[in-house]
Amino acid sequence: MPLHALAHLPAEGPPQLLFLLFHGVGADARQMVPLAQALAAGYPQAAVLCLDAPDPFDGVPGGGAGHQWFSVRGVTESDRPARVAAALPRFVAAVRELQSRFGVSWPCTALAGFSQGAIMALEAVQAEPRLAGRVLAFSGRHATAPLHAPADTTVHLFHGLDDAVVPPGPALDAAERLVALGGDVTAELLPGIGHALDPRLIDRALGQLRTFLPKRVWREALGEAPVLPRVASSDELG
Repeated sequence: MPLHALAHLPAEGPPQLLFLLFHGVGADARQMVPLAQALAAGYPQAAVLCLDAPDPFDGVPGGGAGHQWFSVRGVTESDRPARVAAALPRFVAAVRELQSRFGVSWPCTALAGFSQGAIMALEAVQAEPRLAGRVLAFSGRHATAPLHAPADTTVHLFHGLDDAVVPPGPALDAAERLVALGGDVTAELLPGIGHALDPRLIDRALGQLRTFLPKRVWREALGEAPVLPRVASSDELG
Protein backbone atom coordinates (compact mmCIF):
# COMPACT_ATOMS: atom_id res chain seq x y z
CA MET A 1 0.00 0.00 0.00
CA PRO A 2 1.50 3.39 -0.94
CA LEU A 3 2.00 6.05 1.68
CA HIS A 4 -0.02 9.24 1.55
CA ALA A 5 3.05 11.18 2.59
CA LEU A 6 1.58 14.65 2.12
CA ALA A 7 -2.03 15.63 2.69
CA HIS A 8 -4.42 18.53 3.02
CA LEU A 9 -7.66 17.92 4.90
CA PRO A 10 -10.65 20.24 5.38
CA ALA A 11 -10.44 22.49 8.42
CA GLU A 12 -13.92 21.40 9.47
CA GLY A 13 -16.19 18.53 8.58
CA PRO A 14 -15.69 15.52 6.34
CA PRO A 15 -14.24 15.99 2.85
CA GLN A 16 -16.68 16.46 0.01
CA LEU A 17 -14.10 15.70 -2.68
CA LEU A 18 -11.03 13.47 -2.85
CA PHE A 19 -7.98 14.32 -4.95
CA LEU A 20 -5.31 11.61 -5.15
CA LEU A 21 -1.99 12.70 -6.67
CA PHE A 22 0.59 10.31 -8.13
CA HIS A 23 4.20 11.27 -8.88
CA GLY A 24 6.52 10.30 -11.70
CA VAL A 25 9.02 7.44 -11.69
CA GLY A 26 12.02 7.95 -9.40
CA ALA A 27 10.36 10.83 -7.56
CA ASP A 28 8.16 10.92 -4.46
CA ALA A 29 5.05 12.62 -3.15
CA ARG A 30 6.83 15.97 -2.84
CA GLN A 31 6.88 16.29 -6.63
CA MET A 32 3.12 16.84 -6.58
CA VAL A 33 3.10 19.60 -3.93
CA PRO A 34 2.54 22.51 -6.40
CA LEU A 35 -0.58 20.83 -7.76
CA ALA A 36 -1.73 19.84 -4.27
CA GLN A 37 -1.42 23.41 -3.04
CA ALA A 38 -3.42 24.74 -5.98
CA LEU A 39 -6.17 22.15 -5.45
CA ALA A 40 -6.32 22.76 -1.71
CA ALA A 41 -6.67 26.51 -2.27
CA GLY A 42 -9.40 26.04 -4.85
CA TYR A 43 -11.27 23.30 -2.99
CA PRO A 44 -10.89 23.80 0.79
CA GLN A 45 -13.49 21.11 1.53
CA ALA A 46 -11.48 18.48 -0.36
CA ALA A 47 -9.03 15.92 0.92
CA VAL A 48 -5.89 16.26 -1.22
CA LEU A 49 -3.36 13.45 -0.84
CA CYS A 50 0.01 13.05 -2.53
CA LEU A 51 0.90 9.37 -2.60
CA ASP A 52 4.25 7.63 -2.70
CA ALA A 53 4.36 4.68 -5.09
CA PRO A 54 4.97 1.39 -3.25
CA ASP A 55 8.28 0.22 -4.75
CA PRO A 56 11.75 1.77 -4.51
CA PHE A 57 13.09 3.16 -7.77
CA ASP A 58 15.34 0.63 -9.52
CA GLY A 59 16.40 2.75 -12.47
CA VAL A 60 19.74 4.09 -13.59
CA PRO A 61 22.19 5.17 -10.86
CA GLY A 62 21.70 8.80 -9.98
CA GLY A 63 18.26 8.81 -11.55
CA GLY A 64 16.45 9.33 -8.26
CA ALA A 65 16.06 7.85 -4.80
CA GLY A 66 12.27 7.86 -4.93
CA HIS A 67 9.63 5.33 -5.83
CA GLN A 68 7.91 3.64 -8.76
CA TRP A 69 4.70 1.80 -9.62
CA PHE A 70 6.49 -0.27 -12.24
CA SER A 71 10.07 -0.60 -13.38
CA VAL A 72 11.25 1.30 -16.43
CA ARG A 73 14.57 -0.52 -16.55
CA GLY A 74 14.81 -1.77 -20.14
CA VAL A 75 11.16 -0.94 -20.81
CA THR A 76 9.91 -1.17 -24.38
CA GLU A 77 6.70 -0.32 -26.17
CA SER A 78 5.83 -4.00 -26.32
CA ASP A 79 6.39 -4.86 -22.65
CA ARG A 80 5.12 -1.64 -21.02
CA PRO A 81 1.45 -2.77 -21.05
CA ALA A 82 2.26 -5.93 -19.08
CA ARG A 83 4.24 -3.97 -16.50
CA VAL A 84 1.39 -1.52 -16.05
CA ALA A 85 -1.18 -4.30 -15.82
CA ALA A 86 0.83 -6.03 -13.10
CA ALA A 87 0.92 -2.80 -11.07
CA LEU A 88 -2.77 -1.93 -11.48
CA PRO A 89 -4.25 -4.11 -8.69
CA ARG A 90 -2.25 -2.31 -5.99
CA PHE A 91 -3.02 1.05 -7.54
CA VAL A 92 -6.75 0.40 -7.68
CA ALA A 93 -6.74 -1.05 -4.16
CA ALA A 94 -5.08 2.12 -2.85
CA VAL A 95 -7.74 4.30 -4.46
CA ARG A 96 -10.59 2.16 -3.14
CA GLU A 97 -9.13 2.04 0.36
CA LEU A 98 -8.80 5.82 0.55
CA GLN A 99 -12.30 6.37 -0.82
CA SER A 100 -13.60 4.10 1.93
CA ARG A 101 -11.48 5.74 4.62
CA PHE A 102 -12.66 9.25 3.78
CA GLY A 103 -16.21 8.31 2.83
CA VAL A 104 -15.98 9.86 -0.64
CA SER A 105 -17.74 8.22 -3.59
CA TRP A 106 -16.11 7.56 -6.94
CA PRO A 107 -17.85 10.43 -8.81
CA CYS A 108 -16.35 12.85 -6.25
CA THR A 109 -12.86 11.37 -6.64
CA ALA A 110 -10.23 12.74 -9.02
CA LEU A 111 -6.96 11.00 -9.88
CA ALA A 112 -4.11 13.33 -10.87
CA GLY A 113 -0.81 11.99 -12.09
CA PHE A 114 2.44 13.16 -13.60
CA SER A 115 4.35 10.98 -16.10
CA GLN A 116 4.28 7.43 -14.67
CA GLY A 117 1.58 8.53 -12.24
CA ALA A 118 -0.48 9.73 -15.20
CA ILE A 119 0.00 6.41 -17.00
CA MET A 120 -1.29 4.56 -13.94
CA ALA A 121 -4.30 6.84 -13.51
CA LEU A 122 -5.26 6.61 -17.19
CA GLU A 123 -4.97 2.84 -17.32
CA ALA A 124 -6.73 2.40 -13.96
CA VAL A 125 -9.95 4.03 -15.17
CA GLN A 126 -9.74 1.97 -18.35
CA ALA A 127 -9.50 -1.25 -16.36
CA GLU A 128 -11.69 -0.49 -13.34
CA PRO A 129 -15.27 0.77 -13.83
CA ARG A 130 -16.45 3.62 -11.61
CA LEU A 131 -13.07 4.27 -10.03
CA ALA A 132 -13.01 8.07 -10.35
CA GLY A 133 -15.09 10.87 -11.78
CA ARG A 134 -12.11 12.63 -13.31
CA VAL A 135 -8.51 12.03 -14.31
CA LEU A 136 -5.97 14.85 -14.61
CA ALA A 137 -3.06 13.41 -16.59
CA PHE A 138 0.09 15.55 -16.86
CA SER A 139 2.84 14.55 -19.31
CA GLY A 140 1.54 10.99 -19.49
CA ARG A 141 0.05 8.56 -21.95
CA HIS A 142 -1.93 5.32 -22.16
CA ALA A 143 0.13 2.15 -22.10
CA THR A 144 -1.94 0.88 -25.02
CA ALA A 145 -4.33 2.60 -27.37
CA PRO A 146 -7.76 2.67 -25.66
CA LEU A 147 -10.25 0.09 -26.90
CA HIS A 148 -13.13 1.73 -25.03
CA ALA A 149 -13.86 4.96 -23.23
CA PRO A 150 -14.22 4.80 -19.44
CA ALA A 151 -17.90 5.21 -18.62
CA ASP A 152 -18.82 8.37 -16.71
CA THR A 153 -15.19 9.39 -16.22
CA THR A 154 -13.90 12.65 -17.63
CA VAL A 155 -10.27 12.52 -18.79
CA HIS A 156 -8.24 15.73 -18.93
CA LEU A 157 -4.86 15.52 -20.70
CA PHE A 158 -2.18 18.20 -20.17
CA HIS A 159 1.10 18.09 -22.05
CA GLY A 160 4.02 20.26 -23.08
CA LEU A 161 4.71 20.30 -26.80
CA ASP A 162 8.46 20.28 -26.07
CA ASP A 163 8.31 17.13 -23.93
CA ALA A 164 11.11 14.85 -25.13
CA VAL A 165 10.68 12.25 -22.37
CA VAL A 166 7.02 11.43 -23.04
CA PRO A 167 6.28 13.04 -26.43
CA PRO A 168 2.78 14.49 -26.76
CA GLY A 169 1.83 12.54 -29.90
CA PRO A 170 0.44 9.43 -28.15
CA ALA A 171 -1.60 11.57 -25.74
CA LEU A 172 -3.19 13.46 -28.63
CA ASP A 173 -3.86 10.21 -30.50
CA ALA A 174 -5.51 8.75 -27.41
CA ALA A 175 -7.67 11.85 -26.95
CA GLU A 176 -8.93 11.60 -30.52
CA ARG A 177 -9.56 7.88 -30.09
CA LEU A 178 -11.49 8.33 -26.82
CA VAL A 179 -13.65 11.03 -28.40
CA ALA A 180 -14.43 8.69 -31.29
CA LEU A 181 -15.39 6.03 -28.74
CA GLY A 182 -17.84 8.42 -27.07
CA GLY A 183 -15.59 9.43 -24.20
CA ASP A 184 -15.54 12.64 -22.21
CA VAL A 185 -12.09 14.07 -22.95
CA THR A 186 -10.19 17.36 -23.07
CA ALA A 187 -6.60 17.88 -24.21
CA GLU A 188 -4.35 20.87 -23.54
CA LEU A 189 -1.00 20.95 -25.36
CA LEU A 190 1.09 24.03 -24.65
CA PRO A 191 4.27 25.25 -26.41
CA GLY A 192 7.47 25.98 -24.55
CA ILE A 193 6.94 23.29 -21.92
CA GLY A 194 9.00 20.13 -21.56
CA HIS A 195 8.58 17.18 -19.23
CA ALA A 196 7.50 19.07 -16.15
CA LEU A 197 4.56 19.74 -13.86
CA ASP A 198 4.54 23.27 -15.19
CA PRO A 199 2.50 26.01 -13.45
CA ARG A 200 0.80 26.80 -16.76
CA LEU A 201 -0.47 23.24 -17.01
CA ILE A 202 -1.66 23.38 -13.41
CA ASP A 203 -3.56 26.58 -14.20
CA ARG A 204 -5.24 24.86 -17.15
CA ALA A 205 -6.18 21.93 -14.94
CA LEU A 206 -7.85 24.19 -12.38
CA GLY A 207 -9.69 25.89 -15.21
CA GLN A 208 -11.02 22.59 -16.52
CA LEU A 209 -12.18 21.58 -13.05
CA ARG A 210 -14.02 24.87 -12.62
CA THR A 211 -15.62 25.14 -16.04
CA PHE A 212 -15.94 21.74 -17.74
CA LEU A 213 -19.25 20.02 -17.05
CA PRO A 214 -18.99 16.24 -17.51
CA LYS A 215 -21.48 14.41 -19.70
CA ARG A 216 -22.67 12.47 -16.66
CA VAL A 217 -23.75 15.68 -14.93
CA TRP A 218 -25.59 16.86 -18.03
CA ARG A 219 -27.37 13.52 -18.32
CA GLU A 220 -28.39 13.48 -14.67
CA ALA A 221 -29.60 17.08 -14.84
CA LEU A 222 -31.72 16.37 -17.92
CA GLY A 223 -33.08 13.21 -16.35
CA GLU A 224 -34.18 15.07 -13.23
CA ALA A 225 -35.63 18.07 -15.07
CA PRO A 226 -39.44 18.17 -14.92
CA VAL A 227 -41.32 17.95 -18.20
CA LEU A 228 -43.66 20.94 -18.32
CA PRO A 229 -46.80 20.78 -20.50
CA ARG A 230 -47.08 23.50 -23.13
CA VAL A 231 -48.82 24.27 -26.37
CA ALA A 232 -46.76 23.83 -29.52
CA SER A 233 -46.33 26.89 -31.70
CA SER A 234 -47.45 27.03 -35.29
CA ASP A 235 -43.79 27.02 -36.40
CA GLU A 236 -43.17 23.75 -34.57
CA LEU A 237 -46.27 22.18 -36.11
CA GLY A 238 -45.16 23.23 -39.58
